[in-house]
Amino acid sequence: MYAIVEIAGKQFRVEEDAKLYVPRLKGDVDSEVTFDRVLLTSGDAGVTVGAPTVDGASVTAKILAHVKGDKIIVFKKKRRKGYKVKNGHRQPYTQIQIGSLSTN
Repeated sequence: MYAIVEIAGKQFRVEEDAKLYVPRLKGDVDSEVTFDRVLLTSGDAGVTVGAPTVDGASVTAKILAHVKGDKIIVFKKKRRKGYKVKNGHRQPYTQIQIGSLSTN
């Protein structure tokens, strides 16, 4: 069984016991979070597509860690002007583990 869930404005395909990285969520490590914006569910009864969400469906997950992504180098330059700027950026992510999918 799997579901398509909207988490922090992005859509993810989730299954039970799957681990994934999502944009930074508010919450402490080892706390439970619930996602109510389930867009699609698939199981033994078939596929259910929401309009826009599936009524009564939710996904629970556990926050495992708050991490940062790989460093991205941002480099700006204006030729012949002596202007150079080099910056780095690391996007914050949250690692979660999907607990259960409910399709009431």
